[in-house]
Amino acid sequence: MSNIRYDRIHDNHVIIAPERLHRPDCYLSKAPTNREVEDFFDKACPFCEGNEALTPHEIFAIREETSLANKKGWQTRVIPNLYKAVQIEAPYQHHHGAFEYWEGFGAHEVIVDTPKHYTSMLQWHEADVVAWLQTLRARVADLRRDHRIAYISLFKNEGVHAGATQTHSHTQLIGLPIIPKLQREVFQRTYDYYNHHAHALLVSEISNEEANGERIVAQKGDFTAYCPYASAYPFEVMISSKKALGQIDTLSDKSMETLAPLLLLILKKLKRQLGCFDFNLSIATPPLQEGTVERELLYNVDEACRFAIRIMPRLYKHAGFEVSTEVMINPVSPEFCAKLLREGNDE
Repeated sequence: MSNIRYDRIHDNHVIIAPERLHRPDCYLSKAPTNREVEDFFDKACPFCEGNEALTPHEIFAIREETSLANKKGWQTRVIPNLYKAVQIEAPYQHHHGAFEYWEGFGAHEVIVDTPKHYTSMLQWHEADVVAWLQTLRARVADLRRDHRIAYISLFKNEGVHAGATQTHSHTQLIGLPIIPKLQREVFQRTYDYYNHHAHALLVSEISNEEANGERIVAQKGDFTAYCPYASAYPFEVMISSKKALGQIDTLSDKSMETLAPLLLLILKKLKRQLGCFDFNLSIATPPLQEGTVERELLYNVDEACRFAIRIMPRLYKHAGFEVSTEVMINPVSPEFCAKLLREGNDE
C-alpha cells in the first residue's frame, strides 16, 4: 500500500507507491552502451589530458609543481563552461519594474574531475575523490570572496538520463547573484529549526535514522549514509554528519579523506543493485553573503547547516503530476532500497 511522507528538509511531500513499480512506462529507455555514447560525441574529448587547447583557459587546477597552466600534468582542472548560462563578465545590474530581471551575471564553471577519460565516478580511486573535493573547496572559497555572488550550486550529472552532455567525468558550479526560492526556503527552515531546538535539523534526522536503523546504509568516521525517509528518487542516498565539520569551502583534508572511501562504497553498492546507472549528485552550499539572508543565518552557518551530499539515481520517468505539483512519486520504498544496499560484498 502506498503512503504519503513528509520531507522535513524540503518542506514537501513524497508519495511512496510500490504498486506503480511495474507499470509499463515506468522505466527509462535502455541506457546507451559506452560505444554508442562515444559514437554520438566527438572523438577528440576536450576534457582529456593533452587536449587543453580545446577548452577555455583554466581558472584553477591541481597539478604537478613543474607543469604549466593549460598544459599536461594536472589532476583536476577548472575551466569556464563553454556554453555558460551566466558569465562573470556580464554587468552586475538589477532591473526593477513590471519585468524585473538581473543582467546575466554569475559564474558557470566546469570541474574536469580527472585527466583520464573516466565516464563514471565508479572508476575513480580514493585519491581522485579527495582531489575533487579539494578542488570544489578551492573554487567555492574563491567565489565566496566575490560579494556579488549570493549562492553557489554544485552538481554532477552522470549519464544521458541525468542530463550529461559530455561523457568525460565532470562537475559543474553555477554561482548566482540571487538565492533560488527553493534553496532560500530550505535554509530559512534550517535556521528556524536551529534557533528553536539549538541543534541542526540534519542532526535530528540522522539521530532518528540511527535509532530506527532501517534506512542506514553505511557509516564511516563522522559520516552516515542513509536512504532518506521521504526519498524522492528510488535508491536516493544522503551522506551527512551529526558533527559540525564545516561547509564544502571549509571542510578539512581529514574529513575529505574519511568521506572519500564512503562515497565510493555507496556508489559500488548502488552499482551492485542497479548495474550501470545514471544519477545526479548535489552538494549542499548555504548562502554566502550578508544582505542576501538574515545576518544570524550566516554567523551560525556551521552549527545550523551540515555538509551533505545527495545522490539521486535517475531510474524512472517523471511526468505531469510531478511537474505540476512538485510532489514526487517514488515506486520503491527507501527501507527496501537500504536493505538491498546493505547486503552483499562490495569488493
